[in-house]
Amino acid sequence: MYHVKSKILFNREIAPGHFVISLDSPKIAQEADPGQFVHVRVENKEDPLLRRPFSIHNAEDEKIEILYRVVGRGTSLLSRKKPGEKIDLLGPLGQGFKTNPGVKRAILVAGGVGVAPLYFLARRLATTRILEISVLIGAKDEGKLLCERNFRNLGVKVEIATEDGSKGFKGLVSDLFSNSISTDPYMVSTFVYACGPFPMLRKIASLSKRRRIPCYVSLEQRMGCGIGACLGCAIRGTNGYLRLCKEGPVFDARKICWETIQ
Repeated sequence: MYHVKSKILFNREIAPGHFVISLDSPKIAQEADPGQFVHVRVENKEDPLLRRPFSIHNAEDEKIEILYRVVGRGTSLLSRKKPGEKIDLLGPLGQGFKTNPGVKRAILVAGGVGVAPLYFLARRLATTRILEISVLIGAKDEGKLLCERNFRNLGVKVEIATEDGSKGFKGLVSDLFSNSISTDPYMVSTFVYACGPFPMLRKIASLSKRRRIPCYVSLEQRMGCGIGACLGCAIRGTNGYLRLCKEGPVFDARKICWETIQ
């Protein structure tokens, strides 16, 4: 883990209310794994008091990127930051996605801003000998789809689900995932990786368990310290409580007590 002041290279709006910020941060970029996060102090003031956790969207050479949605005061302030300004980072933090050398097929399922850590993962997987990488992206409508072109540029298979049917499959991305695995009788050496809203992840985990497919999920939640001390981000697991910032944010879906998560 490093504590650094990173210079902003760009801070672009890529869809209404959604931004990608690029930061000059060589140490974090060199050590980051897909699924890990950085803890950002948006302002050098007491307001907002707490840091904000953001998945590492990409890490390459000496820079990292964060994809975020403006939802409150902290992210609103972040969206106004200009190139050349510096922000305070802690990272890389947490446990990332586990990639098994025996994987032959990977299915990545993203709901909304859940694409953030999965793009970095897809880039990493694309450099391996995996035979097939499929990315399923869900959004409320076509205007809220994120990173479709970025994934396609990696040469992976991309499928789209929109709740209103404005593009691709009409319905939830979890339903698209269900259709995808139900029509394939052979799921040997397949791994599932998912990030998005809790209800979506709960369904992906359930469907994967039913088909005996290993499934890893990245959970998103407000954090206090980001290093495992405050227990503010703890959830209930099958063998006790799990801290998103320390044991996660990526978990084996079988180790989470899904019925306790709202």
